Amino acid sequence: MGAHDVNSDPPGSMTAVRRWRPFNSIKFFVMCHSLLQLAQLLVSSYMKSSISTIERRYGLSSQKSGLLASFNEVGNTVLIIFVSFFGSRVHRPRFIGGGALLACLASLLIAMPHFLSGQYHYTAQYLSSGDNSSGLCQSSTLTNSSTQEGPSCQKQESPSQQLVYPLLLLGQLLLGIGAVPIQPFGISYIDDYASQKNSPLYLGILLAVTSFGPVFGFVTGSLMLRFFVDFDKLPKAQIRLEPTDLRWVGAWWLGFLVASCLLFLTALPYLFFPREMPKERDAADVESRLDRKQQTDSVQELSLLQFLKSFPGVALRTLQSPIYLLVVLAQVNLAALLSGLSTFMAKFIEKQFSRTVPFSTMMMGGVGIPLAVLGIVLGGALMRRFNLSVGGATKLCTAAILLCMFSSVPLLLIGCPTQRVAGIFPKGPLPCSADCDCPDEVFNPVCGSDGVEFLSPCSAGCMSVEISDSRITNYTECRCVNGSSWARPGTCGSSCGHLLWPFVVLLGLTSFIASFSQTPSYMLILRTVDPKDKSFAVGVQYMLFRVLAFMPGPVLYGAVIDTTCILWGKKCGKQTSCHYYDLDTFRHRFLGLMVVFICGALLCFLLTILVLRRKAGTYQLPSGTKGGYELVGGQNAQEKKSDRVTT
Repeated sequence: MGAHDVNSDPPGSMTAVRRWRPFNSIKFFVMCHSLLQLAQLLVSSYMKSSISTIERRYGLSSQKSGLLASFNEVGNTVLIIFVSFFGSRVHRPRFIGGGALLACLASLLIAMPHFLSGQYHYTAQYLSSGDNSSGLCQSSTLTNSSTQEGPSCQKQESPSQQLVYPLLLLGQLLLGIGAVPIQPFGISYIDDYASQKNSPLYLGILLAVTSFGPVFGFVTGSLMLRFFVDFDKLPKAQIRLEPTDLRWVGAWWLGFLVASCLLFLTALPYLFFPREMPKERDAADVESRLDRKQQTDSVQELSLLQFLKSFPGVALRTLQSPIYLLVVLAQVNLAALLSGLSTFMAKFIEKQFSRTVPFSTMMMGGVGIPLAVLGIVLGGALMRRFNLSVGGATKLCTAAILLCMFSSVPLLLIGCPTQRVAGIFPKGPLPCSADCDCPDEVFNPVCGSDGVEFLSPCSAGCMSVEISDSRITNYTECRCVNGSSWARPGTCGSSCGHLLWPFVVLLGLTSFIASFSQTPSYMLILRTVDPKDKSFAVGVQYMLFRVLAFMPGPVLYGAVIDTTCILWGKKCGKQTSCHYYDLDTFRHRFLGLMVVFICGALLCFLLTILVLRRKAGTYQLPSGTKGGYELVGGQNAQEKKSDRVTT
């Protein structure tokens, strides 16, 4: 019995009802694939939301944490080329399910360092109500600190501690490899077995559902980071830190366990989908399916070696199109901008406006990403509503990026100056606490009654402490504090928290406007390359994204952030993560890099307009359309000659 015979029974007949099975329904596949991509994007965005917490927990520099954030692109980049070759040769649902199970394993692997590295030890931690002298200015401080740091240093040198960063990198690598078959195989499977009429609808539903993946990832991060990292190892009474404390580390590992469970559950249905399922019936599908079959057969005639040999030639031929190259470079600039901001913007808000990590993460997930998704949808709606030509799409992209530049430049002016930290900013000696023998590695910030912050009660010259309900409430008799000579635990924070909301509004507006260009620029790529090279053009596009933007972007942003550090942490004689940044320099360099990428994208789109004007007459409308953006498939002899000259 043929595949079409399954759908030949009348819809209401008992035969049709008896033969209908969910794993033979493309609608059920769309639902399963939407949930899987939602889970897969949730885990990748959750890593970005937790990156500054992992950095603090394991003493990483921002450059190393940026490398960690981008490492999942390594396996993805290496293997994505084979997706174009294998196509429908393999059992696509099982490959998708296998990739999801590998991503599930990778998520567990990323969470594993928490269980291998023991408890989180922070300097000058308050151990018990009987240890009232901990961290104060007295001769025994050095002895107490050394005793306290001893076990931590032994753990620092343990093999399990040394495996933390390699384990995180390996988990990210496997996460990228697991994601390789999920989207390409899923989209091609839907396109093959959905009717021509329903295929755009199904893909639209898929895009709409999965676009919330990053939102859920950041929101999940905000919720999980409200719990202390070792809440599973310590009773609640022994957790002394508050989320506002600069030493606070949230339960970053918890979200990876949740994401792993979701990936496992969403992977199971793919083990039951058939390699080929009955196709939806549509009279308009017959001719298009024949064309698709001929294209598929022509690709499958190639061996893997022939495919690999032909790929560089096709890639070079595609890159020789100036419009394609300029549009891709514009998108690379925007992709590098996106990768850096999504990784470190929560950290920027945390440091710049003295907000907690969960709050900063919620700002990214609740404001920036939803507005970007809305901009993508509206950009596509404008393309459809006005049926823009290639030139019109280019102008829309240029206008969006120009407006984006005007909204992003004022961000450089909205921020807080660096708080005054005694001996650090401005840098200089503290003679008032010189005889306190304060350890170099101690970091237990206190805020003096005069508004000056100190690295510890010892560096503030505090001689005594007030305790209530087994918690320190005040340090008194502080020789370095002017006036009433007392200090409270914690940072002084910034004095310009009221500027946070104007900053968030402008940031959301910038992401909204910039995302307008995504759909038009994607259509520019599809409409300005040879039709037979479209699949390869998209593959080359995403490969350039990964090599030029997604991999180096977070590392570049992290390196820029590291240059603004004014005090690095130390533990057991080794440098750890940064404690304090020069906030003005941080803001100017971090957001200045964003403006540079926006200017790069704007320049590329402006050059695209110039190239299109020189090629006037090459891109014409197909006969019978009303201002569409299609590239003419068949041209007369004079136009073909013009094509050869301009190409």
